[in-house]
Amino acid sequence: MGERSVRVRAGVFWRERVRPLLVIAFLLGSFRSAVADWNDVPSGSMRPTILEGDRIFVDRTAYDLRVPFVGWRVVTRSEPARGDIVVFWSPVDGRRLVKRVVGVPGDTIAVRDGRVYLNGVPAHYGPLAVTDWGRLDAQAIDPRTVALETEGAAAPHPVMASAGWPGGPSFGPEVVPAGRYFVMGDHRDNSFDSRFWGYLDRDRIVGRARAVALSVDYERWTPRWQRFFKAL
Repeated sequence: MGERSVRVRAGVFWRERVRPLLVIAFLLGSFRSAVADWNDVPSGSMRPTILEGDRIFVDRTAYDLRVPFVGWRVVTRSEPARGDIVVFWSPVDGRRLVKRVVGVPGDTIAVRDGRVYLNGVPAHYGPLAVTDWGRLDAQAIDPRTVALETEGAAAPHPVMASAGWPGGPSFGPEVVPAGRYFVMGDHRDNSFDSRFWGYLDRDRIVGRARAVALSVDYERWTPRWQRFFKAL
């Protein structure tokens, strides 16, 4: 009778406690692996757009619909576009990185002294407007190091260098191969990107970074409330 009682209690514990938790864990895991995810940012390679301590929301359905956990592509919804901020698996060490798409398949890309040349045309660099500064963390950014970059049809976005212009190594000109992308960090002299390790394979892209979900200043250990839920 005692053994049967133990089995009954174990069955009840499984049905009422363990199984619901496993179902919830499976559903949450499926959601994170196929629909939406987040990515913590430990470095400043995407300054001034993304800061150290930001946790960014990653839309995994932006380009593909995939089978949860295994990652098999079921449907291709769209292709990454110039200006998109993408999360991907590094071709160097397998870590997840965040960079901006600068060149798409067929583009001729060159970089000289931190300046981008797209299809032979230099990107335009100019000062940020007041509205642009409103989207940045003024306490964390030195205005002397920031410029507004516009290349091709991509929306203008801020870029920076640690000590002003120029910034970073040179590259190209080269034509971006089919199925690959040229990506760079917005902090042009503090980013390990396509200028160093080459083109990014399409299959390595996890999704598109859509917003800053939350942000913490690790130097002061205080929340950056103004960055919460900020679109990218």
